[in-house]
Amino acid sequence: MLSDIKYFFKYREKTLDRVMLYVSAACALVVLFHLGYNTSTATAEQFAIITEGLFYGLMVLSATRTLMAVWITNRIVVAHYGGLVLMLYFLVVALGRLAGHGFLAFLQQDEWLYLGIFAVAVTELSKSSLFFDNFYFNPTILFVISFLVLILIGTLLLMLPRATPGIPLGFVDALFMATSAVCITGLSVIDVSAQLSGFGQTVLLLLIQLGGLGIMTFTGFFGYFFSGGFSYKNQLMYSEILSDKKVGSVINTLFKIVFITLFFEAIGAVLIYFSTDATDFRSNGERLFFAVFHSISAFCNAGFSTVRDGMFHPDLRFNYNLQLVIAMLFILGGLGFAIVLNTYTFIKRWIVNGFYRVFYGRAFTYRAWVISFNSRLIAWTTFILVVASTVFTFLLEYNHTLADHESLWGKIIVAFFSGTSSRTAGFNAVDMDGFTFPSVMFIMLLMWIGASPGSTGGGIKTTTFAVAFLNIISLARGKDDLEIFRRKISNDSVNKAFAIIMLSLLAMGIAAFALTITDADKSLLDIAFECFSAYATCGLSLGITPELSDAGKGVITCTMFVGRVGLLTLLVALVKNIKNRSYEYPQEKVLF
Repeated sequence: MLSDIKYFFKYREKTLDRVMLYVSAACALVVLFHLGYNTSTATAEQFAIITEGLFYGLMVLSATRTLMAVWITNRIVVAHYGGLVLMLYFLVVALGRLAGHGFLAFLQQDEWLYLGIFAVAVTELSKSSLFFDNFYFNPTILFVISFLVLILIGTLLLMLPRATPGIPLGFVDALFMATSAVCITGLSVIDVSAQLSGFGQTVLLLLIQLGGLGIMTFTGFFGYFFSGGFSYKNQLMYSEILSDKKVGSVINTLFKIVFITLFFEAIGAVLIYFSTDATDFRSNGERLFFAVFHSISAFCNAGFSTVRDGMFHPDLRFNYNLQLVIAMLFILGGLGFAIVLNTYTFIKRWIVNGFYRVFYGRAFTYRAWVISFNSRLIAWTTFILVVASTVFTFLLEYNHTLADHESLWGKIIVAFFSGTSSRTAGFNAVDMDGFTFPSVMFIMLLMWIGASPGSTGGGIKTTTFAVAFLNIISLARGKDDLEIFRRKISNDSVNKAFAIIMLSLLAMGIAAFALTITDADKSLLDIAFECFSAYATCGLSLGITPELSDAGKGVITCTMFVGRVGLLTLLVALVKNIKNRSYEYPQEKVLF
């Protein structure tokens, strides 16, 4: 009997995975119906009992499969870690619900059941996603498709009756909000604080997190964690998606991206929690949700808020500590994972060198270019933009939007927050309608530049702007090559920078032209600002977003999507590759 069971678990693993996927997906759909669709009190009570049964059923199935897998291999491997973590979670929640009191009493809430059921469904789906390479998709196309699928799922969830306390959202509004969340833009056609329920805000939060990380990054991480490995084709696919040149380091890069994201978001949530006043919230749970929501929204550069008017709310606009925390989060998120990791390596090396020097008397071990070329370029460009945006905002708005802040410290903090947020975060601590015309034009420039490559922000990216600007200076000085930090920039990098700039202007121009047709009653400045914000996935607006027609919302929705995935990326995905030829045409000079 035991040998038959062992044989079944050992040689029918794919069948078991498929069964677990279908069962967990069915359980998740039942919970979704209960949370998002069911409005009957009597039915809700029945579904509460059913949900508890599903939780314990998945607990038994998951634990059985994990323990059998460990028994068959006679050792614990990477593929078992995820199952063991789930077992521990299920066990703790079950003990907390059975005890009914003590320090585990908080586990009595049904939300812990929902989390466990969804966790099983997500892990099973993530394991299945590792087999996308069997479809022979271009990784770039797969990247685009993943965003489209996530937007569609988010749209359907936001249209559920219980996602809103009143009338359910229509398809156009739900699609707009889902796209804005997945593309981490922050533009909104509704008041998130009033027109989305707790369930709706949670859906929005998950869309922001998945959109910021990238759905393929998220599923790849959990897929590896629960399946125990990547195939070589998986590594090739993810090296293309993550823009990692070393195929062997893809798994390490994937883990670091997820770890950095969750690490900074966790620290940010704690700091935001203690930066707020408990009297501003109805319960401790609401205060905690506020902290988590704004930490994720800030680090992902989304710009969404669960309070009316966001940081301009009367309870928040003078909370300078909160603004500093949020500003640091979206600056870190906008720097990019590569520079954060590079800086960590640099600091770690100096700490280790200092430790060995003090305690063992060893000489410092120097290593050339610990801080990579791209990290230097991003750091200097970001520093210059942060300083310039803060100074210009302070000077231009001193007697206007900053006049409400009496102290000099308050004016500096708000100028710093507003200036840095303009590049991609989309939070506003001042009245957008109060900005002077020069400030609006400067904000449009900052939005267009955006954040850094490999980050959660949008725009043409800081490196693109830096390379194009420095190339103009280089040409003006009569140089044929662009040289920075004693390095020569490759011609293809310069060509790509100008291609990205040209395509961005083309996309925003088409979007603005379309809006002048669909929403002719809006001023050209408002339309241009909206298009810049949508393409750069910034989220700032001069107030016309909720007033747009359905056709205008469709235009902005498409602009947000194109801005998030990149127009050049779309062209690469859609245009067929041309075979390299073994000959070259004669070279000619073009007159300018």
